[in-house]
Amino acid sequence: MTAVTQPMVRAEQVRKNFGALEVLKGISLEVDRGEVLCLIGPSGSGKSTFLRCVNHLEVVNAGRLYVDGDLIGYRERNGKLHEMSPKDAAKQRRDIGMVFQHFNLFPHRTALENVIEAPIQVKKQSRAEATERARTLLDRVGLADKANAYPAQLSGGQQQRVAIARALAMDPKLMLFDEPTSALDPELVGEVLGVMRELAASGMTMIVVTHEIGFAREVADHLAFMDGGVVVESGNPREVLADPKHERTKGFLSKLL
Repeated sequence: MTAVTQPMVRAEQVRKNFGALEVLKGISLEVDRGEVLCLIGPSGSGKSTFLRCVNHLEVVNAGRLYVDGDLIGYRERNGKLHEMSPKDAAKQRRDIGMVFQHFNLFPHRTALENVIEAPIQVKKQSRAEATERARTLLDRVGLADKANAYPAQLSGGQQQRVAIARALAMDPKLMLFDEPTSALDPELVGEVLGVMRELAASGMTMIVVTHEIGFAREVADHLAFMDGGVVVESGNPREVLADPKHERTKGFLSKLL
C-alpha cells in the first residue's frame, strides 16, 4: 500500500478583501508535490493576490491555506485561528520562493551579492558556502559570466534570471511566479521561460501567474482560469485551452489565442 501524500499547497475557501472590495471570493484548489499550476485570467481577477496570500504577504480574511501541511500565517488553538507573529511568518516564508513581475534586485549589489544575501543573513550560511552555491545557481540560469555585473548592466531577462537564482538560493520547497515575463521585452521572454521549464522538469512545485498561454499549455500540470475573485474553470491545460466549457473562459481565451 502506498502512503497518501498531502498536497504541497491546499487552499480552502480563501477569501481576501481590501476594505469593501472583495478580491478573493472563496478560492479552493490543491497543488501536488512536483506539480506546476498556472493561473490565468484578466487583470484584477485576484491571481496575484492569491499568490501573495500563499506566502502570507497578504493576510487572508477567511478560509485556510496550507503549504506542506502547515497552516500559513496562523496558529490554531481551540478551534480559533490566531495570526502568527511577523517573525514566525517570516520563518514560514523562507521555504517559499517568490519571483515578482519587477525584479526587486538590490541595485548597488552585483548579481552574485544579490544571490548570497539571504542565505548569509537568514540561513546564517558562511560566505564561502553561499558564494559556491550562488555560482552554481547563476550557472544554472545561464549567467555564470555575469556574477560581478550590477543590475543596471543587465538586460531585463538577465535581471529576472538573477531573481530566480536568488529565490532558489534559499532551497525553497515551493516557487511562486507573479507574471515573471510581463515586464520584459518580447525577445527576452524566452530566456526566462526556459529557466522555468528547466525548474519544472527538475520537479520543483510551482504556481505561476502568467499570460504566456503556450508556456501554460506545455509546462503546467493544472490550469485554473480566474475571474472576479473565483476559479471559473480548471483542469488539464490542454483540455481547458482547446475546449473551454465556461463562457467567461471562452471569451478570455478568444482574445489571446
